[in-house]
Amino acid sequence: MTMSDDDILAPRRSRSGTSSRATSKEARGPIIDQEGHEIRPETLEQGFREFHFEFGQGNPFGNLTREQRIARLEAIAKLLDVAFILPGTNIRYGIDGLIGLIPVVGDIITTAISLWLVREARALGAPWYITARMLGNVAVDGVVGLVPFAGDAFDVMFRANMRNVRLLRRWLEKQPRM
Repeated sequence: MTMSDDDILAPRRSRSGTSSRATSKEARGPIIDQEGHEIRPETLEQGFREFHFEFGQGNPFGNLTREQRIARLEAIAKLLDVAFILPGTNIRYGIDGLIGLIPVVGDIITTAISLWLVREARALGAPWYITARMLGNVAVDGVVGLVPFAGDAFDVMFRANMRNVRLLRRWLEKQPRM
């Protein structure tokens, strides 16, 4: 049985002659909140007028303190390098090792995240020689990580992000507090 073009383009009517879809003018019943109380439509409309979201109004991470930024870097480094334990062993690995299993693209992604960590360290005031060492760690991790299988094992053992956070933390401990 085939449908005619009229059936495809126009909604079907029920046997009573009305459209099968409810129109916006038809009553749909009361609006109930999570506690089971009825919400009046006028309060709902007022809430929609008051709600607004503005894009591009500053950096959402810009208001973090120095300690919060360092804690964030450490958390990301742990997630990338030592978040999980291989069952039955004491070998720790992170999503860097997992994403790195995807040939080429995975290593590019994890290297980009590692470079973001270096950029954040520079934004925290790390000097050029600390960032140079951090970039060296990222480069070694990225280049050796491109080698299939052996590079993935190296990613798990080398832990470039944890090394970089340790370098940054040591440098920060030597700095006077302001």
